[in-house]
Formats: sequence, structure tokens, C-alpha cells
Amino acid sequence: MLSTLISLFLAVLPASVQAYSNPGSCTGHCWAHDPSLIQRSSDGVYFLFNTGGAIGISKASSLAGPWTYEGNAIASGKSSIDLTGNTDLWAPDVQKYAVSTFGTQVSAIGYATSTTLEAGSWTDHGSLGVASKAGSAYNAIDPNLVLVGSTYYLTFGSFWNDIYQVKLANPPTKTTGTASYQVAYDTSGDHPAEGSFVYYYGGYYYLLWSQGICCGYATYV
Repeated sequence: MLSTLISLFLAVLPASVQAYSNPGSCTGHCWAHDPSLIQRSSDGVYFLFNTGGAIGISKASSLAGPWTYEGNAIASGKSSIDLTGNTDLWAPDVQKYAVSTFGTQVSAIGYATSTTLEAGSWTDHGSLGVASKAGSAYNAIDPNLVLVGSTYYLTFGSFWNDIYQVKLANPPTKTTGTASYQVAYDTSGDHPAEGSFVYYYGGYYYLLWSQGICCGYATYV
């Protein structure tokens, strides 16, 4: 387990919340659901990965674009994970992705690798060994990978018992066999927490996630 996990809520200290700045401009193919962004070190090109199909990829020379849609990450058009929904992959974390059917716990987290990041260059390796079914404590979607020293952790989950974490092997191609554990839980309603993300800054690990129901909004922000 990460030694320090801090949850951030914008509404906890309303007086300290500053006004949102206007979003920057974007040209080209700017639409992306569950976006995951990475910059290639060799030439500075940005790659944007999104939910849908076999994971859509767009790329651009700057964050403002123009963004060009390049096609699917997985050339076959489907994951090798044998579950319903394996042609409509969710929430890529550049290397990790989820296979699921909306509104169910029939889900699994898989991974793919590439040496170039280009569309069609990715090799699908199937499941990491993180999966769920009806009655599981969690829903195995929305993966996020973090490296702590030489140890990898995968944070994941959506609704049900919310956000979980599990230790992965090094390299992070499978679990270590240790049990996953809950790191965040909303006790209200349908337990609407998902899309977790962990990062390190200033001596602390920060855990962030999305909370709420689709098409609703917070009146207190």
C-alpha cells in the first residue's frame, strides 16, 4: 500500500478555491472520452488516447493542435480478453485499458505495448489478472499505473465499493498475487466514485478521482 494517500476535494475549503481559467484553444480532432496524454521524448510529439473502439489515437506537435486522428491502438480492432465489450475498450492509461459492459461488473484490465506509440503498432497482451464479475467487491475498470521506487501499483474501480489498488510485478505485466485493497469509498447512494489517478508531488502521493452521477452537477462549486 502507498504510505501516503491524500484525497483532494475542491469544495472542502471554498474560500481557497480560485476561479477556473478559460480552457486553451484546440484545433483538429479534439474530442476524446477518458483522455490519456503522453509526449514522445524523441521528437516532442503528443499522443492522445481515448475510450472507444480499439482505443483511438490522435497526435499533434503541440497541445493546442492541430490534432490528427490516426486510428486504433490495437490493429485487430478487439482485445484478446474474451469478454463482452472487447471491441469497445475503455479508459486507457497509455499502456493499460479496461474491457467492460456498461452498468455491469463483468470487467477486466488488460495491457498493450508499443515502442513508437503510433496507431497500429501496439501489441495486445490480454489481461493483467485484474478482473471482476457480478458480486465482486469492485468493478475492474479505469486503471491507473504508478511507480513507487521499484514497485508498481495499479489503482482502479468504479461504483460498487469504489476505488481499489493492487501491487503489480516489475515489469508491470501481471499482479504479484497479493490481494487488492480499498483506498477510497463513498458511502452515499450508488457510491459514485471512479476514474482514479495517483501522482507524487512534494513528498506526498495524491489520489484523485471523479465523483458524481452522469448528467448531474454540483451546485456548491
